[in-house]
Amino acid sequence: MRILFIGGTGTISQAITRALVAKGEEVILVNRGNRNAEFEGKVKQIRVHDVNDEEEFMLAVSSFLESEGAEPGKPYFDSVCDFIGFHKEQVERDVRIFKGKTKQYMYISSASAYHKPVKDYVITEGTAMANPYWQYSREKIECEEYLMEQYKNVGFPVTLIRPSHTYDERSVPLGVHGNKGSYQVVKRMLEGKPVIIHGDGTSLWRMTFNEDFAKGFVGLIGNPHAIGEAFHITNEETLTWNQIYASIANALGVELKPYYVSSAFLAECGDFDFTGSLIGDKANSVVFDNSKLHRAVPGLNMNIRFEEGIRRTIDYVLSHEECQVEDPEFDAWCDKVIENLEQAKKNICG
Repeated sequence: MRILFIGGTGTISQAITRALVAKGEEVILVNRGNRNAEFEGKVKQIRVHDVNDEEEFMLAVSSFLESEGAEPGKPYFDSVCDFIGFHKEQVERDVRIFKGKTKQYMYISSASAYHKPVKDYVITEGTAMANPYWQYSREKIECEEYLMEQYKNVGFPVTLIRPSHTYDERSVPLGVHGNKGSYQVVKRMLEGKPVIIHGDGTSLWRMTFNEDFAKGFVGLIGNPHAIGEAFHITNEETLTWNQIYASIANALGVELKPYYVSSAFLAECGDFDFTGSLIGDKANSVVFDNSKLHRAVPGLNMNIRFEEGIRRTIDYVLSHEECQVEDPEFDAWCDKVIENLEQAKKNICG
């Protein structure tokens, strides 16, 4: 197959690119080329400085098709996948550029777009889409609605993909962290300091290693059963946040010292977007029903348990200094929250 990725080197897309290259598929990456070193000589590249500059993007794609001897009027790509479309105008651009040039267009949406607060903890692709807490999710919903209109009205061959919490070896997945990533929480664990866990740590969640996600995604590329459909892709293992943080501490070889704080309190008092990321997403108990994905991709086996995936992540992060980005502002904020809540306890309890 001939597959074009807009992006291709992010947390999700990098693993998919690796999987397709290993299968011997023809992959074309559209990006600036800054992080393509791993795939040098293994993929084709369309370098675009700014994909939001539609004229530049369209010219680059047209030049590529001409250089490849593409036959005018016939779809050249088996699939075009956009990993970096966050706003409606971006997917409108994609439709204008790739209409008639691809047999499938795959859009990376988000499972955070499912109805919040949840009406039922079991989530299917038929669950209503609404999220009053997070602008990011509302814009994903808007993109989905536009693309499905294009499918229904003009036959644009869309497939919607809704990832939940997908991680790779470069960053530890957490519920509460600062703007510079999650390493500061890891550092607090290593220093024996308490770490903030939202709620009481018992809400249910799914963590998916990017290699597992790639298995499901690759099975949907060029799949006729995927056209005009939406799929979420997650691991089958359901965890509490207590189990998630405990697994991280175990991988670090340290004792977990949890400090539980209401998600509502964090959203109101935090200097970070906890309204969206917690109230609109991670504070909700969710269990994804992947039956639809398994019907479309028979034999799919997403078997990387969090305990295994997080050990790989911790090993990588601790051995690569570029992943150890400290966040003193967030660290000080955590100390301030804990100190003030402890003082409040003393004031109330004497």
